[in-house]
Amino acid sequence: MKKGQFAPRGPVPGLWFNELVNTSMDLVFCGTPQFAVPTLERLAESGCKIHLVLTQPDRPKGRGMELMASPLKRAAERLGIPVYQPEKIKQNEELRARLTEVRPQAIIVVGYGRIIPPWMLDLPKFGNLNLHASLLPKYRGAAPIQWAIANGEASTGVTTMRIDEGLDTGDILLQQELPIFDEDTSETLAPRLAALGAELMLETLRGLEAGTITPSPQDNSLASLAPILKKEDGRVDFQGSAQEISNRLRGFQPWPGAFTTFRGKNLNVTAAKPFTQESLQLSPAELVFKDQQLLVGCGDGTTLKLLEVQPQGKKRMTAGDFVRGYRPQAEERLGT
Repeated sequence: MKKGQFAPRGPVPGLWFNELVNTSMDLVFCGTPQFAVPTLERLAESGCKIHLVLTQPDRPKGRGMELMASPLKRAAERLGIPVYQPEKIKQNEELRARLTEVRPQAIIVVGYGRIIPPWMLDLPKFGNLNLHASLLPKYRGAAPIQWAIANGEASTGVTTMRIDEGLDTGDILLQQELPIFDEDTSETLAPRLAALGAELMLETLRGLEAGTITPSPQDNSLASLAPILKKEDGRVDFQGSAQEISNRLRGFQPWPGAFTTFRGKNLNVTAAKPFTQESLQLSPAELVFKDQQLLVGCGDGTTLKLLEVQPQGKKRMTAGDFVRGYRPQAEERLGT
């Protein structure tokens, strides 16, 4: 194990934990997405006094554009924890007064989506503690789970760190590694990381309270970035290898997914895997239907097997249904 790692404890499938006494630390919790919910629930269950939850304002979603509460807000309301949803926090005097009155020993930040201002960093005894879904300093940024899968990593993990004024650059407190399975997508990996991270944050609070954790500065020379995803990240580049394309397809779920064009119209690739049975020597983006399989050439002489696609304006369909409906011709190409 690396410095700061621990043998995990808690209800994470396949892992063992020692029983420790609960903590009653006074906290404020900042977060927004589903990824933050297990940590909030675990800290509340452990006996922590969560005085306030900060989350983003309700946003319009869906076809009706109805206002929707964040997953964390819904969880906080179930737990009976007060919720505050400021649009801005940097110069928010109301927020500053509320936090000063609470005087939390730590502020927990999990996917809040706001830059924490200096006054807030300096307020709690133990600082602002972030749960990040990578083994920092790898994959600093907004989309660490997606980019770890897209880049073909065999493992990733979670890190608790003390937030400073940089982008995920603060001192590391604890880390725990987790394997990435061949069939994982960002949607299957995120819940496992969230569950592991919840236990890691609880262990971090216990360690800080007991004085057994020594913060460790990050080695900036080893840093890599996981920038927020853009629509264009989902465009398939058939000059890449079949494995690289498959990795990006798995990583960029549910958005931006993987897409190309066929006969001038958009074609989403919703399921695919590298084809390894034989070398077909197809040129990149060249389509062929062989032995009831829809195959496309990729870089380095590799081949991708398309399993499911979604033509523009249509529902998802199997590769077989696509072939029967569209009858791709010899040497037709994707991306045109």
